Amino acid sequence: MVATLEDTKRQAIATKLADMKAVQNLLIANEQLFINSCSDSELCDRFRDMLEDDRKNLGVLETTIVQYGIQSEPKETTTKMIEAVQKLMEGSELTMFEKVGQHELLKHQQTMAGMLVHKAAQVVGADIEAAITPLNTVNFENRAHQEQLKGVLEILGVRELTGKDPDQGVWARVQDAVAAMSGIIGGAVTRTKDEMNIVEIITMDHRKVDTLFMEIEKTDDPQKLQEFFGQIYKDLSVHAEAEEKIVYPAVRSYYTDTQELYNEQAEMKQMLSKIKAMSPSSADFKAQITQLKTAVQDHVKQEEGDMFPQIRRNLSEAQMEQMATQFKEAKSTIQQEMAKMS
Repeated sequence: MVATLEDTKRQAIATKLADMKAVQNLLIANEQLFINSCSDSELCDRFRDMLEDDRKNLGVLETTIVQYGIQSEPKETTTKMIEAVQKLMEGSELTMFEKVGQHELLKHQQTMAGMLVHKAAQVVGADIEAAITPLNTVNFENRAHQEQLKGVLEILGVRELTGKDPDQGVWARVQDAVAAMSGIIGGAVTRTKDEMNIVEIITMDHRKVDTLFMEIEKTDDPQKLQEFFGQIYKDLSVHAEAEEKIVYPAVRSYYTDTQELYNEQAEMKQMLSKIKAMSPSSADFKAQITQLKTAVQDHVKQEEGDMFPQIRRNLSEAQMEQMATQFKEAKSTIQQEMAKMS
């Protein structure tokens, strides 16, 4: 009997992602404060550009968390730190230079957290690497923002100390940082929250579960089998429920085989429940996983080969993006409900 589907390593990464989301909201709040209190048009433009990036990256983080598949709350220490920084930012104890300095430290913290998640993913499982791919753009942009903020800090610091502007070469370095960021991000994943359409988001789910099945095939370690199946169980359960709530009702009017998709998922849910009740040490455990994989692959083939073309034919890009947003919101809600029950 499988005692639990929880995996402490995956849960720890989920908590780090929740920390990052909380800090991202703080970065956005800080930049809005800087814009409101800024009298220098050039500095204001820099902060507005960062604010636009950070609002987009909040959406990227939210998508990453949903695709990762495990919901968590930020650590208590993170919450306390954020409250303390908010108080300082909103107060008058710190100068503008000191506030931006604190902001740059937060950017560094966010960059290191993103890099840590990637390194942990490499150790824990390929499915995690697949799920957190969108995080690349957040990491790249935060590093570029750090370079820009160093130039901003030099300007603010010289002004506070001398009442005069520093050498104009500072802005050249800031411009270089902006150009570097544009070049790096141009080749990375730069999706906003609503840009990923329903076909793309479902495909991400499919590739993640493919990866998990491959991980299971490569091991006979009962602990690893339990970890990988635990994630498959959660991902497929959430994915199926969200599809049945958002996608299938919407496509039924123009996709004639929708009921077949419902029936296939009902069969998969029964298979998931059966495997969940088995011990990963059982001789039949991997055989049952293989049967599940075959059923899932047949289902995926129908969705990607038949349903997707019908969606593209009948919906505009904007409508597909709207469905993706609804699908992600449904997944997030379901994940939170599952977390409460575990």
